[in-house]
Amino acid sequence: MSLQTQVSAAEWQARCTLATLYRLIAHFRMTDLIDTHISLRVPDEPNHFLINHYGLPFERMRASDLVKINHNGDIVGAHDAGKSVNTAGFVIHSAIHAARPEIDCVIHTHTGDGMAVAAMQDGLLPLTQHALKFYQRLAYHDYEGIALDLDEQSRLVADLGTHQAMILRNHGLLTAAENPYRAFHLMYMLERACQAQVKALSTGQALTRPPEAVCARASAQFAAEDDDAYVRKVWDAAVLLIEAQLADCCR
Repeated sequence: MSLQTQVSAAEWQARCTLATLYRLIAHFRMTDLIDTHISLRVPDEPNHFLINHYGLPFERMRASDLVKINHNGDIVGAHDAGKSVNTAGFVIHSAIHAARPEIDCVIHTHTGDGMAVAAMQDGLLPLTQHALKFYQRLAYHDYEGIALDLDEQSRLVADLGTHQAMILRNHGLLTAAENPYRAFHLMYMLERACQAQVKALSTGQALTRPPEAVCARASAQFAAEDDDAYVRKVWDAAVLLIEAQLADCCR
Protein backbone atom coordinates (compact mmCIF):
# COMPACT_ATOMS: atom_id res chain seq x y z
CA MET A 1 0.00 0.00 0.00
CA SER A 2 1.43 3.38 -0.99
CA LEU A 3 2.00 6.02 1.66
CA GLN A 4 -0.17 8.46 -0.28
CA THR A 5 -3.23 6.36 0.52
CA GLN A 6 -2.37 6.28 4.24
CA VAL A 7 -2.15 10.01 4.89
CA SER A 8 -4.44 12.97 4.29
CA ALA A 9 -4.32 14.83 0.99
CA ALA A 10 -2.97 17.89 2.84
CA GLU A 11 -0.16 15.91 4.43
CA TRP A 12 0.76 14.29 1.13
CA GLN A 13 0.96 17.69 -0.57
CA ALA A 14 3.15 18.95 2.29
CA ARG A 15 5.40 15.93 1.84
CA CYS A 16 5.72 16.59 -1.91
CA THR A 17 6.54 20.26 -1.27
CA LEU A 18 9.13 19.44 1.37
CA ALA A 19 10.78 16.80 -0.81
CA THR A 20 10.98 19.40 -3.57
CA LEU A 21 12.57 21.86 -1.14
CA TYR A 22 15.20 19.30 -0.12
CA ARG A 23 16.08 18.83 -3.78
CA LEU A 24 16.24 22.58 -4.39
CA ILE A 25 18.70 22.93 -1.53
CA ALA A 26 20.73 20.15 -3.16
CA HIS A 27 20.48 21.81 -6.58
CA PHE A 28 21.94 25.03 -5.17
CA ARG A 29 24.71 23.04 -3.42
CA MET A 30 23.71 23.89 0.11
CA THR A 31 23.91 20.32 1.46
CA ASP A 32 26.36 18.65 3.84
CA LEU A 33 26.08 14.97 2.85
CA ILE A 34 23.44 13.55 5.23
CA ASP A 35 23.62 16.36 7.80
CA THR A 36 21.54 19.55 8.11
CA HIS A 37 17.79 19.49 7.99
CA ILE A 38 14.60 21.06 6.69
CA SER A 39 11.28 20.72 8.51
CA LEU A 40 7.69 21.54 7.63
CA ARG A 41 4.70 21.59 9.96
CA VAL A 42 1.95 19.14 8.99
CA PRO A 43 -1.21 21.00 7.88
CA ASP A 44 -3.98 20.82 10.49
CA GLU A 45 -1.59 19.07 12.92
CA PRO A 46 0.17 21.93 14.76
CA ASN A 47 2.14 19.62 17.06
CA HIS A 48 3.57 17.47 14.26
CA PHE A 49 6.17 18.26 11.63
CA LEU A 50 7.95 16.49 8.80
CA ILE A 51 11.72 16.09 8.62
CA ASN A 52 14.18 13.99 6.62
CA HIS A 53 14.78 10.30 7.16
CA TYR A 54 18.34 10.44 8.49
CA GLY A 55 20.97 8.99 6.19
CA LEU A 56 19.30 9.78 2.86
CA PRO A 57 20.99 12.43 0.65
CA PHE A 58 18.88 15.46 -0.16
CA GLU A 59 19.25 14.72 -3.90
CA ARG A 60 17.19 11.52 -3.44
CA MET A 61 14.51 12.83 -1.06
CA ARG A 62 10.94 11.73 -1.81
CA ALA A 63 7.62 12.40 -0.12
CA SER A 64 7.52 8.89 1.29
CA ASP A 65 11.03 9.25 2.77
CA LEU A 66 10.04 12.03 5.16
CA VAL A 67 9.27 11.32 8.79
CA LYS A 68 6.41 12.80 10.82
CA ILE A 69 7.43 13.53 14.41
CA ASN A 70 6.07 15.45 17.37
CA HIS A 71 7.80 18.09 19.47
CA ASN A 72 9.26 15.38 21.67
CA GLY A 73 10.97 13.72 18.72
CA ASP A 74 8.65 10.72 18.70
CA ILE A 75 7.85 9.26 15.29
CA VAL A 76 4.09 9.53 14.71
CA GLY A 77 2.22 6.96 12.64
CA ALA A 78 2.91 3.37 11.72
CA HIS A 79 3.67 4.35 8.11
CA ASP A 80 6.95 5.96 9.25
CA ALA A 81 8.09 2.96 11.30
CA GLY A 82 11.67 1.95 10.60
CA LYS A 83 12.80 5.46 9.73
CA SER A 84 15.19 7.47 11.89
CA VAL A 85 15.64 11.14 12.76
CA ASN A 86 18.89 12.93 13.56
CA THR A 87 18.85 14.15 17.17
CA ALA A 88 20.39 17.53 16.38
CA GLY A 89 17.75 18.09 13.72
CA PHE A 90 14.99 17.40 16.21
CA VAL A 91 16.50 19.63 18.91
CA ILE A 92 16.84 22.69 16.68
CA HIS A 93 13.66 22.36 14.65
CA SER A 94 11.30 21.24 17.41
CA ALA A 95 12.36 24.21 19.55
CA ILE A 96 11.37 26.70 16.86
CA HIS A 97 8.17 24.92 15.81
CA ALA A 98 7.01 24.67 19.42
CA ALA A 99 7.83 28.28 20.34
CA ARG A 100 6.73 29.98 17.12
CA PRO A 101 3.28 28.68 16.03
CA GLU A 102 3.33 30.98 13.01
CA ILE A 103 6.49 29.28 11.70
CA ASP A 104 5.73 26.29 9.47
CA CYS A 105 9.10 25.76 7.78
CA VAL A 106 12.67 25.77 9.14
CA ILE A 107 15.83 25.36 7.02
CA HIS A 108 19.28 24.77 8.52
CA THR A 109 22.48 24.54 6.44
CA HIS A 110 26.24 24.02 6.85
CA THR A 111 27.63 25.56 3.66
CA GLY A 112 31.28 26.55 3.36
CA ASP A 113 30.50 30.25 3.00
CA GLY A 114 27.77 30.15 5.63
CA MET A 115 30.12 28.55 8.14
CA ALA A 116 32.87 31.02 7.23
CA VAL A 117 30.64 34.01 8.00
CA ALA A 118 29.39 32.24 11.13
CA ALA A 119 33.01 32.15 12.31
CA MET A 120 33.54 35.89 11.75
CA GLN A 121 33.27 38.03 14.87
CA ASP A 122 31.21 40.69 13.09
CA GLY A 123 28.98 38.19 11.32
CA LEU A 124 27.20 39.29 8.16
CA LEU A 125 28.47 42.68 7.00
CA PRO A 126 26.35 45.22 5.04
CA LEU A 127 28.47 44.89 1.91
CA THR A 128 25.95 43.89 -0.74
CA GLN A 129 22.31 44.38 -1.64
CA HIS A 130 21.65 40.75 -0.70
CA ALA A 131 23.11 41.37 2.76
CA LEU A 132 20.98 44.49 3.25
CA LYS A 133 17.87 42.36 3.09
CA PHE A 134 18.93 41.19 6.56
CA TYR A 135 20.10 44.53 7.92
CA GLN A 136 18.89 44.68 11.55
CA ARG A 137 16.73 41.65 10.74
CA LEU A 138 19.25 38.90 11.55
CA ALA A 139 19.66 36.99 14.82
CA TYR A 140 22.77 35.28 16.21
CA HIS A 141 23.12 32.28 18.51
CA ASP A 142 26.43 31.41 20.17
CA TYR A 143 27.88 27.96 19.64
CA GLU A 144 27.35 25.54 22.54
CA GLY A 145 28.56 22.33 20.91
CA ILE A 146 26.60 19.85 18.79
CA ALA A 147 22.90 20.59 19.31
CA LEU A 148 22.04 17.48 21.32
CA ASP A 149 20.94 19.02 24.62
CA LEU A 150 17.32 20.03 25.15
CA ASP A 151 18.58 22.66 27.56
CA GLU A 152 19.87 24.70 24.60
CA GLN A 153 16.42 25.02 23.04
CA SER A 154 15.26 27.90 25.23
CA ARG A 155 18.38 29.95 24.48
CA LEU A 156 18.14 29.27 20.75
CA VAL A 157 14.50 30.40 20.68
CA ALA A 158 15.30 33.48 22.77
CA ASP A 159 18.12 34.46 20.42
CA LEU A 160 15.93 34.00 17.34
CA GLY A 161 13.26 36.24 18.87
CA THR A 162 10.86 37.45 16.19
CA HIS A 163 13.40 37.16 13.37
CA GLN A 164 13.16 34.81 10.40
CA ALA A 165 16.89 34.37 9.81
CA MET A 166 19.73 33.52 12.15
CA ILE A 167 23.43 32.77 12.04
CA LEU A 168 24.44 29.96 14.37
CA ARG A 169 27.95 31.09 15.28
CA ASN A 170 30.74 28.66 14.34
CA HIS A 171 28.03 26.42 12.91
CA GLY A 172 25.86 27.55 10.00
CA LEU A 173 22.73 29.32 8.80
CA LEU A 174 19.04 29.04 9.65
CA THR A 175 15.85 30.49 8.22
CA ALA A 176 12.32 30.09 9.55
CA ALA A 177 9.12 31.29 7.90
CA GLU A 178 5.39 30.81 7.64
CA ASN A 179 5.72 28.72 4.49
CA PRO A 180 8.43 26.83 2.58
CA TYR A 181 8.49 29.36 -0.24
CA ARG A 182 9.61 32.22 2.00
CA ALA A 183 11.99 30.04 4.01
CA PHE A 184 13.67 29.00 0.76
CA HIS A 185 13.91 32.57 -0.52
CA LEU A 186 15.43 33.74 2.76
CA MET A 187 18.01 30.97 2.72
CA TYR A 188 18.91 31.60 -0.91
CA MET A 189 19.46 35.31 -0.21
CA LEU A 190 21.38 34.71 3.02
CA GLU A 191 23.63 32.15 1.38
CA ARG A 192 24.36 34.48 -1.55
CA ALA A 193 25.15 37.31 0.87
CA CYS A 194 27.63 35.05 2.67
CA GLN A 195 29.21 33.95 -0.61
CA ALA A 196 29.71 37.56 -1.68
CA GLN A 197 31.19 38.55 1.69
CA VAL A 198 33.73 35.73 1.67
CA LYS A 199 34.78 36.63 -1.89
CA ALA A 200 35.01 40.34 -1.13
CA LEU A 201 37.12 39.80 1.98
CA SER A 202 39.41 37.44 0.11
CA THR A 203 40.54 40.24 -2.23
CA GLY A 204 42.35 42.04 0.58
CA GLN A 205 41.13 45.36 -0.78
CA ALA A 206 39.44 48.08 1.25
CA LEU A 207 35.68 47.52 1.15
CA THR A 208 32.92 50.09 0.69
CA ARG A 209 29.98 50.03 3.07
CA PRO A 210 26.81 52.01 2.31
CA PRO A 211 25.93 54.69 4.88
CA GLU A 212 23.68 53.52 7.71
CA ALA A 213 20.72 55.50 6.35
CA VAL A 214 21.05 53.76 3.00
CA CYS A 215 21.30 50.35 4.69
CA ALA A 216 18.11 51.04 6.64
CA ARG A 217 16.33 52.28 3.52
CA ALA A 218 17.28 49.20 1.50
CA SER A 219 16.16 46.91 4.33
CA ALA A 220 12.80 48.70 4.47
CA GLN A 221 12.45 48.43 0.69
CA PHE A 222 12.98 44.67 0.88
CA ALA A 223 10.38 44.37 3.62
CA ALA A 224 7.83 46.38 1.63
CA GLU A 225 8.25 44.48 -1.64
CA ASP A 226 8.87 40.98 -0.28
CA ASP A 227 5.22 39.87 -0.32
CA ASP A 228 3.78 36.37 -0.70
CA ALA A 229 3.23 36.77 -4.43
CA TYR A 230 6.89 37.60 -4.98
CA VAL A 231 8.32 34.73 -2.92
CA ARG A 232 5.96 32.31 -4.68
CA LYS A 233 7.27 33.54 -8.06
CA VAL A 234 10.80 32.90 -6.83
CA TRP A 235 9.80 29.38 -5.78
CA ASP A 236 8.04 28.63 -9.07
CA ALA A 237 11.08 29.79 -11.04
CA ALA A 238 13.44 27.70 -8.92
CA VAL A 239 11.27 24.60 -9.27
CA LEU A 240 11.55 24.86 -13.05
CA LEU A 241 15.26 24.14 -12.65
CA ILE A 242 14.49 20.69 -11.23
CA GLU A 243 11.32 20.05 -13.24
CA ALA A 244 12.54 16.63 -14.36
CA GLN A 245 12.73 15.52 -10.70
CA LEU A 246 9.24 16.53 -9.60
CA ALA A 247 7.52 13.23 -10.34
CA ASP A 248 10.11 11.41 -8.25
CA CYS A 249 9.67 13.93 -5.41
CA CYS A 250 6.02 12.89 -5.07
CA ARG A 251 6.68 9.17 -4.63
